[in-house]
Amino acid sequence: MTGTLGLLETTGLTPAIVAIDTMLKAAAVNIFQLELNDLSGVCIKVTGTTAAVQIAIAAGRGVAEQMGGRPTSTVLTQVSPSAVAALRSQAEFSPLIQQAVVFQVDDAPPGSPDPTHSTTSQPTIMNHETSMALGFIETQGFTAVFEAIDTACKAASVEVVGKEKLGGGYVTVVIQGQLSAVSAAVETGKAKVEGLGKLIAAHVIARPSDAVLKLLPKL
Repeated sequence: MTGTLGLLETTGLTPAIVAIDTMLKAAAVNIFQLELNDLSGVCIKVTGTTAAVQIAIAAGRGVAEQMGGRPTSTVLTQVSPSAVAALRSQAEFSPLIQQAVVFQVDDAPPGSPDPTHSTTSQPTIMNHETSMALGFIETQGFTAVFEAIDTACKAASVEVVGKEKLGGGYVTVVIQGQLSAVSAAVETGKAKVEGLGKLIAAHVIARPSDAVLKLLPKL
C-alpha cells in the first residue's frame, strides 16, 4: 500500500454503500476494503491521489451524515510501511454474526495503489440497463425488515438480491429492478417498519457503480 488512504466509518450498511457509490462518482478513487465490526459499524478504505481521496471522503461523509450514519473520517497521506499490516485486514469470519467481515474489490485499474485479490466477496449479477436501480431497507430488528420487504415486493416488480446482518440487530435487505419500481417498493416498504422495529435507512441508488455491485451482500 502506497500513497494516500482515506477512511470513512459509518453506522449501518446502507449509509456505507451509498457513500461508496457517491465517492466513486465524485472522484477517481478505488475502494481498497470494506470492513464490518460487531457493533453495526462499517469502515470503508479508499485509495488514490491525495486530492481525489480528499474529495471522495468529503462527498461520502456528507451523504452518510444526511442518512444518519454518524460518520467519522480521516485521510492518511504517505502511509507508513510499518502501519500497513494493521491497515490491510485479512479475510475474517465473525462467529458472532456468522459471516465474513472483510470485503475487497479485486478489479482495480492497473497502477492503482496496491490492489489485492480476495474471494471473500462475490459480485451479485445485475442488469446494467441505465434504468435499473438498487433499493436498500435497513432496520434494527428482523421482524421489521421482513415485514417491510414483503410489502415492498408486493408493491412493485422487484427482486431481492441480498441480505446482510450486522451486530446490534441491524439487518439490510437489498432489492433491484427498474428505477421506478424500486423507488415505489422502498417507499412502501419503509412505511411498514414503524411499530415493529427501528428504521435505520431506506435508500435507492440509480445506476450503481461496479464496485457497489461487487460489494453487495448475497443471499
